[in-house]
Amino acid sequence: MSNEASAQRGSGGRNRSALGNPRSAISTDRGHLLTEQRNEATRALDDCTVEEALRLINAQDAEVPAAVGRAVPALTALVERVVKGMQKGGRLIYVGAGTSGRLGVLDASEIPPTFHADPDRVVGIIAGGDSALRVSSEGKEDDPEGAVSALEPLGLDADDTLVGIAAGGTTPYVWGAIDYAKKRGAGTAMICCVALDGVPQARDIHVDNAIELLVGPEVVTGSTRMKSGTATKLALNMISTVAMVRLGKVWGNLMIDLKASNAKLRDRAARIIVSQSDLNRDAALDLLDDADGRVKLALVMAARGVDRSGAQHLLDTHEQRLRPILGAPR
Repeated sequence: MSNEASAQRGSGGRNRSALGNPRSAISTDRGHLLTEQRNEATRALDDCTVEEALRLINAQDAEVPAAVGRAVPALTALVERVVKGMQKGGRLIYVGAGTSGRLGVLDASEIPPTFHADPDRVVGIIAGGDSALRVSSEGKEDDPEGAVSALEPLGLDADDTLVGIAAGGTTPYVWGAIDYAKKRGAGTAMICCVALDGVPQARDIHVDNAIELLVGPEVVTGSTRMKSGTATKLALNMISTVAMVRLGKVWGNLMIDLKASNAKLRDRAARIIVSQSDLNRDAALDLLDDADGRVKLALVMAARGVDRSGAQHLLDTHEQRLRPILGAPR
C-alpha cells in the first residue's frame, strides 16, 4: 500500500475522509493526470451553439476507439489470463467507484442473460454497494479497505482475476481491492485513462496487467463519465465477450449459449436453430422446448439425433464447444 493510500486510512486502519468530515480528507494535487487536464479544443464550449457543442463532443468521442486499439496488446494478456483462470473455475471480478464502478457492474450483470453463465462467474463490486448505482456515494471511494467486506466472502484464489477500474488511476478503494487480491494470489489488472507511472499507488502495488486507455482530456474538464467512460465500456465489452467466446459460449458469431427466457430471446433462438438445421420455425420452437430453452443443446440434438442428455454428454466431452461437434456454422 502506498504512503498516500496508507495516510488516508487514519487511526485503526479506517479512512476518516470516507467515514467522517469530508473536510478532513487528504487532498493530493492530481493536476498532472491526463484526465484532469483541460481540453484545448473545448475551451469555448459554453459559447457554442447547441449544434457546435454536439459536434465538438462527437469529434472528441471519435478519438476513443483508437485509444482502446492501442491497448489491445495489454488487453490480450489480461483476457488470456482471465480465460485460463475461468477454465479452472475462477472468476472475473470488477471493482470500481462512481462511473467506473457502475460500468463494471453493468458488464457483469449482462453476462448471465447473454451467455447463460452463472452470476458468480463475472462479479461487479461498486463502492457504496448497489445503492451507489443510482445515488452517488463519492466519499466511499476514499476508503482503501472499503471493498474488503465484499471481497472476503468470495474466497479469492489464484484462478480469480480482479480488475480494478479507475479512470484517474488513483482511487484508494480500487487500489485497496487490488492489494487485497494480490495477497490472496489472485491475478490483478487496472483499467485507467492515465499513465500509471504517474500514479503513486502504482509504485507500491504492482498490477499484473495495466490497461491504459489514453483518450486525452475530457470535453468538460475532469468529467470522466465522457471519453474515459466510453473507452472503459468498450474495453469491458472486449474483455468479457472474448472471454466468453473462448469458453465456448459463441459459435461463429452466433449467441448459442443463451437460454430463451423471454419472447425476444425465444425468437432469436428459433431463428438460429432454423438457420443451422433443416427444421422449420414451429419444429425449431418445439425442439427448443425439449432442450429446456437452451439453443446449444437444441443444435446438437437436431444435428446428431440425440436427446437432451445425449447432447449434454457430447458438450461435456468437448469442453462445451460446438465446433468440435458440428464443425463451422452455416
